[in-house]
Amino acid sequence: MTGATSDPPTDPAARCAGPPTDPAEESLAELFWAVARRLRHQSRRTLEPWDVNPGHARALSVLTRHGAMRLSALAEHLHIAPRSTTEVVDGLEERGLVARRPDPADRRATLVAPTDEGTRVGAAIRTARSAEAERFFGHLSPTDHAELIRILRTLRD
Repeated sequence: MTGATSDPPTDPAARCAGPPTDPAEESLAELFWAVARRLRHQSRRTLEPWDVNPGHARALSVLTRHGAMRLSALAEHLHIAPRSTTEVVDGLEERGLVARRPDPADRRATLVAPTDEGTRVGAAIRTARSAEAERFFGHLSPTDHAELIRILRTLRD
């Protein structure tokens, strides 16, 4: 039935008008996506000093935690396609944060590893993101913080 209150708005301006004014009208999904969007924007701002995007930061984090690895292993850690991993590593390599080198166990394969600068930047990003998370979640009570972690882990798994 067209025009019914349960139908999505057909007017593009109405669809993009923002959150409802009555908090009771907000769905769980809408609230979740609003928080996720806020976190994404905050994360991008946090990463600006290093000229890396969140995908670059995730890859650099994996490499600084686990050390040199093949692109296929990095793709598995990041849960992205190998082609996308190549693009991420290319971006990090252009910035001097990672380097490719032959795999001593298999001359046909290539390893990617953080450079000294990549290790330094990775540590700085971890520190900045930790401070960012504290600002974002710091107003939660310890009980709410623990409950949110429990809920998010349940949804993730």
